[in-house]
Formats: sequence, structure tokens, C-alpha cells
Amino acid sequence: MTNNAKQQKTALIIGAGPAGLTAAFELLKKTNIKPIVLEQSDFIGGISRTVNYKGNRMDIGGHRFFSKSERVMDWWLDMMPMQLSESGETMITYHRATTSVKTSEKAPDPEQTDLVMLVRNRKSRIYFMRKFFEYPVSLSLSTLTNLGIVRTVKVGISYLQSMLFPVKPENTLAEFFTNRFGRELYLTFFKSYTEKVWGVPCNEISAAWGAQRIKGLDLRKALIHFASHLLPASKDIEQKNTETSLIERFLYPKLGPGQMWEYVAEQIQEKGAQVRLNSRVDKLAVDGNNVTSVSVFNEKTGETEVITADYVFSTMPMKELVRKLDVAVPANVKEVSEGLLYRDFITVGLLLKELTIKDERAESAARLIADNWIYIQEPDVKLGRLQIFNNWSPYLVADKTKVWLGLEYFCDDTDEMWKLDDASMIKFAGEELEKIGIIEVKNIEDATVIHVPKTYPGYFGTYDRFDELVSWINRFENLFLVGRNGMHKYNNQDHSMLTAMVAVENIANGVKSKDNLWSINTETDYHEEKTAAAASAS
Repeated sequence: MTNNAKQQKTALIIGAGPAGLTAAFELLKKTNIKPIVLEQSDFIGGISRTVNYKGNRMDIGGHRFFSKSERVMDWWLDMMPMQLSESGETMITYHRATTSVKTSEKAPDPEQTDLVMLVRNRKSRIYFMRKFFEYPVSLSLSTLTNLGIVRTVKVGISYLQSMLFPVKPENTLAEFFTNRFGRELYLTFFKSYTEKVWGVPCNEISAAWGAQRIKGLDLRKALIHFASHLLPASKDIEQKNTETSLIERFLYPKLGPGQMWEYVAEQIQEKGAQVRLNSRVDKLAVDGNNVTSVSVFNEKTGETEVITADYVFSTMPMKELVRKLDVAVPANVKEVSEGLLYRDFITVGLLLKELTIKDERAESAARLIADNWIYIQEPDVKLGRLQIFNNWSPYLVADKTKVWLGLEYFCDDTDEMWKLDDASMIKFAGEELEKIGIIEVKNIEDATVIHVPKTYPGYFGTYDRFDELVSWINRFENLFLVGRNGMHKYNNQDHSMLTAMVAVENIANGVKSKDNLWSINTETDYHEEKTAAAASAS
């Protein structure tokens, strides 16, 4: 063994989702630290995985590959280049892959290769009163017609009231929505769906969730965005002057988000990292302010191994991490940790001959509408959101003459719905979709059910005391919390990736403070460039 090999340090990374795999990739790129990725399940990608059911692929939760961070966009396109257009050029303008690029290496044809990013048009709508409403809300004739004169007037008056007399301080999610859209629009388009997602009233959810997910969006910006459609369309994929909730195009791996992370896992293993599936972390040994080793149980062999660690990256739920730390936990910290709540998730995949609901556009195929996903605001069904996988990527569907849907249900793992057997859940989901007029059950040809625990970290429970937990856990100098569940922040995958990137930079630059990690996605603009500059300066 060489002297260099003896001195090489090890980073144990808990979780093979976007944050964990990004951390491993960045460690290999910027340090001499060897990453070992420990994944409890037998798949790669976390909730960003792609489930393959008989050749029909499911995107769990819907993952747009779009970011205001050039750093993340570059990272993705370095892994998977943008697709070729019919003219032999890249599909759309990007600062590193412009329309002048014509080489097959940088602009592959998705008909010839799988390793390619498709450029997709975004379309999502709200389904309410058995009618479609554009999302984001617009002043289109169809919107006004569907709302009716009385409701439209109420919307206008309540919006003006919210502008003149906003609720201050803004503590709850109900107040967050009301201040930006008016009470009538909040009740019409946001309340039912949001409460399906979280299982609690909006007035019991922290306004921090709104700040995390939709940031600067309000009715004024949505209407300005609608008016901008009167101008010639831009081909800029970056859409830097557009709120993230309003973007109209995004990138998407040909075979779904899991394709990206499976490819990243292959790349890091070729460069010397280890990726161990079916590896459950049971205990993290602590000495002073450092984690010294991790006990790992192999669910295939039944054996336990203790692995020494110089650094640990954790993407596991914070509640579980605190339980597994082999150290005395202060009573107040334990109380906060145990009080953190999560929302679980079920996707029902339905393969159909056709939809009952039709697109209003005459040129559209009768069997398929144009939406990527639809928010189900109807209060008389439990269905929260509907994905049409054909419109994410036509390559997700084995038989392109069929319609491949994902019905999304939000629940707790203690609910009766979570405990239903697959056949009962499929029957329930199909009947709900028929009830609101979107399908006929007789057209279902096949179906499957996917359960995803702890999908959404909740902004209620003991979340109002979250700083007590963060302050305590930051004392462990070589422990880095990254990703959605790792930080109990409802991050998109780009923010999860950024937390991993900044954590690696902190290590490389000897930065001890973790403040720059916790600042990611807490303001309207991203902070990664500022924090990277600060790290370099330190």
C-alpha cells in the first residue's frame, strides 16, 4: 500500500439520492477523499428515481430539470447533453450549448441514444368544479368563463383587500397565500390541494413552506407573465427573469430522473467510489465533536460492519439521524427532533386506452391532453395530483398508443390508505378518477402502486423550534446534513445538489461554519455563488 493510500480519508455518505450522489461526485472532483455511499434500499435516486413497470417508467413526484443556478444546469448538461432538433442544431438556447452547436456529441438525437436531455414544454392546470383552469392563474377567457362573473368579482375585490390590508406578521401558510393572491383565490385554487398534501389546515402550517416553495410568486407576477405571452416567445432555457413556478420549458432525461442518478452512480464508481445498496445505517459513533464511525447492517447478508469515517454526509430524515447518534441528546433537542413530522406518498400508475376528458384544442389527439401534471382541487376526492407520463417523455411509455398516468396521494403511514393492498388501492384510485370525469374504469389495462415514506418534511409539529435542533447538530464538525430530508427542508433536487456542493467546498477550503449550507434556498435568489465566494475567501 502506498503512503498516499494510507493517508487517504474516507467520507461516508448516507443515501444515494441527488444530494448524496452529488456529494460523492464533487468529493472525487475536488478532493482526495474516498466516498462510500450507503443506501438502505435496493435502488438509486431516492425519490428522484425512475420506477420501471413492464417497460412503462414512472417519475415519482415529477422532476423538472430546471434551475436558476448555472452551476447546477452546467452539471446536468455535463452528464447528459441537450437533444438534437430536426434542423441538426440543439433544441434551444443555453449559455453553454447554443443553437450554433451542431456536433452529435453535444446535441444527440434521442432516437439514436438514451443519454440525452429532452427539452419539454411545461403545462400544468388546476382541475376544479370539473373544469380546467390554467396554472399559473391567467386572465384568459376560459378562466373568467369557468369562474363566472360573481366569483371573478369576489376574486378581484379580495385581492385588492389583501394588497391594502395585508396580514402582518405573516405566520401561517393561509396568511401567506391570502397576502399574495387574496382570500377568494386562495380558497378557490390553493386551500383544498394544499391541505391534501399536508393533512392539516393551512392555518396550522408555517408560512416558511410558502417561502421555500413558491417564494416571489404572487397574483401580480402571474398576470404579468400571462401578458408576456403576447410578445414573441424566447428560446432561452435559462429563463432567468422568470419565477421558478412560472417557467415554460425544462430539461428532462429521456428515461426519467432516475436515469440521471443511475448514470452518476456509474460514473463515481468508475472513479473509485463505492455505492453499497441494501445498507442500513444503525448507529453513528461519536467522540467529542466528531462522528468517528458508522455501523452498517447489510439487509442481504444480515451482517453488520463498522466503517471508520473522517467525514459523514447524511441525507436520512433528521429524526432518524438523531436517534442513531450514539451520544447523549439534550432533552429540548430530542423533543424537537421527535416532534418533526413528515408526509408520506403513494403513486398509482394506470395504463389506459384513452382518457374521457378531452383537450379543447382541435388538433390534439383525442386520447391525450397536453398537461405534464394536473392539480386536483376537487374536495370530494382524495387524489392530489395527476401526472401524464407521456408528456414528460414519450420514451417513458412502452406502447405510445396508450395513456400512462400517475395518480398521487398524500397520506401518513398510519392512515388506512397507506395500509390498503395494491388491488384495493388501484380500485379506489380508478373510481376516484372516474368520479371526477377524467377516465372510465373500463379503459384501465394495467396498474401498479408505489409507496414512498417520508417524502415531504412538514413545516408544522415542532418545526417552530427547528433552530434548537440545527444549533445542536452543527456542533459535530465532520457531520454534514444535505438534501431534503437531511435538512428537513422541502428542497427541489437542484437545491439538494447545491447543499452537497457547498458542503464539499467547505471541506476543501477548511470552512468550519455550516451557515452557508442552511442559507441555500432560504431567500428569493439562490446563494450558492455568494457562499462559494465566501468559502474561497475564508
